[in-house]
Amino acid sequence: MKIFIAGATGVIGLPLVRALSTLGHQVTGMTRPGPGPDRLRQLGAEVSFADAFDPDAVHRAIEAAAPDVVIDQLTWLPANPADIIKAMPNDTRLHREGGANLVAAAEKLGVRRYIMQSRGFYLEAPAGRLADETAKLRYDAPGEIGASTRTIGAYEDRVLASPSLDGVVLRYGFFYGPGTWYRPEGTIADQARKGESAIIGEGNGVWSFVHIDDAIAATVAALSAEPGVYNVVDDDPLPVAVWLPAFARWVGAPEPKRLSVEEALTSAGEEAVYYHTRLTGASNDRAKAELGFTPRPLLWKDA
Repeated sequence: MKIFIAGATGVIGLPLVRALSTLGHQVTGMTRPGPGPDRLRQLGAEVSFADAFDPDAVHRAIEAAAPDVVIDQLTWLPANPADIIKAMPNDTRLHREGGANLVAAAEKLGVRRYIMQSRGFYLEAPAGRLADETAKLRYDAPGEIGASTRTIGAYEDRVLASPSLDGVVLRYGFFYGPGTWYRPEGTIADQARKGESAIIGEGNGVWSFVHIDDAIAATVAALSAEPGVYNVVDDDPLPVAVWLPAFARWVGAPEPKRLSVEEALTSAGEEAVYYHTRLTGASNDRAKAELGFTPRPLLWKDA
């Protein structure tokens, strides 16, 4: 296949380019000037320079690549995860405007399949239950999280409702593994070893993770799968009060401290409290059945 990837030099974009090129696909990676183009060329991919916010540039880039599939892996993430809420407005704008530009160009140019990155950790589910693919994103989440979920939810709806595209929505869990924040030499581990990790309140928010390589395998399978929504998460959804101490042990860090909700609201904000107390895990049953998805166990769960 001829495949066009926006966000081709990101945490999932670059290893996805490597996997697709290895499988013999002709890959074009959209990026901006910097170190990214050389990395793409080393993998045998074509490089397309375009600003996602420029609709004409995006149209020209996709037109030149003439792809069978467009994959949106655009994100705007900070180097330091402590800055995630500060970065979220830019990330939200990227999905709102950049995503709209990609979809519009794909439709006008007759691209058949469109795959987009979504979130498998902001989903609505009853207490004690896992969210399946019918779940909506949590539009009532506080602050920047709510703005993000509403934008991504509208983007999902746009892709799935397109009359000309076979739309696939991949709701990934929190990435861990090589190149991510969550790895023994990663930023989260560094913070944990410095004693900066904390569990807020009861730490009963349930997180769904996915190893980056398992997420890539699911994305490759989505090239030919039935259109629709897939939760790309592992088999081990765990509350913060369980996974965070285990992660600390895995990376040789001290036990995380405890913060009350009131303390965290003052020091970290309502979004941080939401992450620790309100998230719900997701079910991967459909991905297993239709993508052949076989995620590895969460590497630190038994640490």
